Amino acid sequence: MTSVHDRRLPATDPKWTYRLGELFSGAGGMALGASRARHDDAGFVHAWANDIDADACQTLQRNVKFLPRGVVRCSVESLDFSELPSIDGLAFGFPCNDFSMVGERNGIAGRFGGLYSWGIRALRHFQPLFFVAENVGGLVSIGKKRDYSIILDDMKDAGYDLCSRMYRFEQYGVPQARHRIIVVGFRKSLRLSFSPPKPYGRRISCKEALEHPPIPKNAENNQRTNQHPRVVERLKHIKPGQNAFTADLPPGLRLKMRSGATISQIYRRLDPDRPSYTVTGSGGGGTHVYHWSEDRALTNRERARLQTFPDSFAFHGGRESVRRQIGMAVPPRGARIIFEAVLKTLVDNGVSPCAS
Repeated sequence: MTSVHDRRLPATDPKWTYRLGELFSGAGGMALGASRARHDDAGFVHAWANDIDADACQTLQRNVKFLPRGVVRCSVESLDFSELPSIDGLAFGFPCNDFSMVGERNGIAGRFGGLYSWGIRALRHFQPLFFVAENVGGLVSIGKKRDYSIILDDMKDAGYDLCSRMYRFEQYGVPQARHRIIVVGFRKSLRLSFSPPKPYGRRISCKEALEHPPIPKNAENNQRTNQHPRVVERLKHIKPGQNAFTADLPPGLRLKMRSGATISQIYRRLDPDRPSYTVTGSGGGGTHVYHWSEDRALTNRERARLQTFPDSFAFHGGRESVRRQIGMAVPPRGARIIFEAVLKTLVDNGVSPCAS
């Protein structure tokens, strides 16, 4: 197994190259993973991608190879599909804010919940051979099962056979407990059956991911956050794996929360012998992921390591923007494994690229 921060790329000129389009692309975790996927000398290249965030678009354009159309920055509602080139596959990690277990959880009715429908419109317009869609595990929680069923039905009605599965990325070499719903769809006329990749190997601890090898001193996005003295004092009482509510804190350092309200990631230290807990892109103080022995939050580069971005992948924007980009991304290693399974399904069944 290669290291979490392996920089090696696969062969650059595959025999078959499938063209991808991507909505809600963010900083490029899914795009980077797809670009590194290979099976039997077949691979992917991005024809275009779209996102509304200016910093994320610059990060993506800087780090992932694109065909001439490149990254289109605009809201998905104003994206003109007729101006984009044809594609063999569509990727869309539709916004998760309204499905997350820590958000307002408004579902499809929320501000972001309905944006998945633009992925459906893209499927109807381009009719690609396949698609890969991603969202948080909260999408299948008890309160969101109806929304989940509606989304799957819309995907089927667009003309696709589906394979929907919860992926626990720590089972696939990602040093982080990150649980995501991935839906893979193949055009019904192809009559293909997708076999999800099986979990493999040992789990990688956060300590191994961050220290072997050490992060280069000149790595970008590695500035440390200035910790408030009160935060430092609080962390001194929190043991590895504990948080602000499970640690034995002196009265003056305890957090004041509504009765019965606790959030497990607030000032939670990593357990060095286990994969990290979920790296997030939202939230305020106390949610930045905390080192197991040093009294500080992780740097953005350390957070990127836990997400399996290579050290050479430089993020554009200010510190909080970079933090958000990292936390909202699909781990490139996890994406690569899924896209390689997609390639295997296409190539082994003799389905060649058709976009031009």
